[in-house]
Amino acid sequence: MAKKQFKSESKRLLDLMINSIYTHKEIFIRELISNASDAIDKSYYKSLTDPSMEFNKEDFYIRISVNEDERILRVSDTGIGMTKEELDTNLGTIARSGSYDFKSNNESKDGVDIIGQFGVGFYSAFMVAENVTVITKAHGSEEAYKWESTGADGYTINLCEKDTVGTEIIIQIKKNTDDEDYDEFLDSYNIKNLVKKYSNFIKYPIKMMIQKRRKIEGTENEYEDYFEDEILNSMVPIWRKNKSELEPSDYENFYMEKHYGFDKPLKYTHVSVEGITSYNAILYIPSRTPFDFYTKDFEKGLELYSNGVLIMNKCPDLLPDYFGFVQGLVDSADLSLNISRETLQHDRQLQFIAKKIKEKIKSELLAMQKDERETYEKFFTNFGRTLKFGLYSEWGANKETLQDLVMFYSSTEKKLVTLDEYVSRMKEEQKYIYYATGENANNIAKLPQAEMVSDKGYEILFFTDEIDEFAIKVLMSYKEKEFKNVSSADLEIKSEGEESKQESEENNDIFSFMSESLNDKVKAVRASKRLKTHPVCLATEGELSIEMEKTLKSMPDSMAGDVHAEKILEINTEHQMFEKIKNAYTNDKEKLKKLSSILYNQALLIEGLQIEDPVQYANDVYELINN
Repeated sequence: MAKKQFKSESKRLLDLMINSIYTHKEIFIRELISNASDAIDKSYYKSLTDPSMEFNKEDFYIRISVNEDERILRVSDTGIGMTKEELDTNLGTIARSGSYDFKSNNESKDGVDIIGQFGVGFYSAFMVAENVTVITKAHGSEEAYKWESTGADGYTINLCEKDTVGTEIIIQIKKNTDDEDYDEFLDSYNIKNLVKKYSNFIKYPIKMMIQKRRKIEGTENEYEDYFEDEILNSMVPIWRKNKSELEPSDYENFYMEKHYGFDKPLKYTHVSVEGITSYNAILYIPSRTPFDFYTKDFEKGLELYSNGVLIMNKCPDLLPDYFGFVQGLVDSADLSLNISRETLQHDRQLQFIAKKIKEKIKSELLAMQKDERETYEKFFTNFGRTLKFGLYSEWGANKETLQDLVMFYSSTEKKLVTLDEYVSRMKEEQKYIYYATGENANNIAKLPQAEMVSDKGYEILFFTDEIDEFAIKVLMSYKEKEFKNVSSADLEIKSEGEESKQESEENNDIFSFMSESLNDKVKAVRASKRLKTHPVCLATEGELSIEMEKTLKSMPDSMAGDVHAEKILEINTEHQMFEKIKNAYTNDKEKLKKLSSILYNQALLIEGLQIEDPVQYANDVYELINN
């Protein structure tokens, strides 16, 4: 038969489809298997209305075979097959989908979930093929036909012999070039992995003859090769099974098989939603933090399936960044995919699913926090920072979602607590949620600035992550209670035995002299209302705290610029050191300058800040000791 030209489409369009539409050449395996599955589905749906047609599911399957020597890859099915006219229409017109037409003509039938819709998947085979042959026999037909093409030059259709109903696609794999390796599509082991990756949950068995080796009976070290039919796919996805059928071990094994993690998951949840947009999902919280989780190399996202066919390995749009630790998958038949089925055509359905997934994750975390506190604390130790980053990002837009999930170490409870738990324990007269910052809980507990707050019996939250105070600044308040750093210049706590106004004014000259001697390193020096046993501490005014200054200054290439907290040097006038200060002011002002420098540097050390001139500091201390 004379070669026919592709209808309505040019060589340029076919070249575009082969070279541009699909990102990865291996996708052709997924497309051909999906088409084969559709062909079997058509047999099933036709049997619903055709009494002469029986559908015994055991008789329907997909088979893949490889001949490395002849560079042939075959994909066959026992589906409905095609007539000559259907061959000419479906394969002769690029972007004409027989599956789409079938689905449109059978919309009245419930559950018609045929995968194909664009009619371009078949042509993905030309990415790896020198030529493609299709041998098919339609249900109810006595004749079989062979369609052949080498690409955009056209195709032929001829009568041929085929005993059974169904379709076989024969692909002559290209030879390797300097730029491309095509041998991988003749490697049975690789083909097996590709089937598991993209088509593991196709609902019909995908069979392949696998070469194996066994020991010959009666011999010690002699072996023989043999071939055995192996089903490559699991067919029924775990997420489509009833939850009552599944044990925890089923979810844990699936977690391992999908390589979501190498340990048992900390928590999992199985979601099935029916409605305008229906979907199934299995979500996991890993028991450990991935090694690259807090790096730019970490790739968040859930696997995305459409009718059991993998569309994306990582769909980032399904998870907000602050829930990026969640592993798992989503499967929905309602997604609008682009022509290559590799990405989404538009995101209305995806946005709906993502919103519901976000709500589900939050509700599961809150339930874990309430009912499985120890498990939640393990989770928070691993992933709490990302929740805090979520609070800080987007100017607090996510605070309603996250504020009840974050936890901080408590000075009174000696463990992690939630903001809600803190507020529930606040004393009646307490105006603020007090917090203190530092490298670790042990160091924070020793801070001089915390003395007055602790003496009042107020609970203090310990902020040990760099992000903590930034997140709280964005949050601003919780349940109408504002946050207050214990280092703030004004704690708004009345202390017993505060010095009189006259005594305060008497010391103003001393403090002014000390401030001047420090050369504007501090905004002011003043008597402390918070110190009880310590001689000195630093307080701050304004929004920028000392800990925030440290964090900003640690950023690479001075990204934060020259930032400084407005520091106040506070002196404990009840401490014996103050007598030395007063004496030096009266008798030896040079000595007071050294005392001022030493006390300032001591305050810096308490805060974990670097001393500007350690040598001078050591000399001043030595001189003071000798005098």
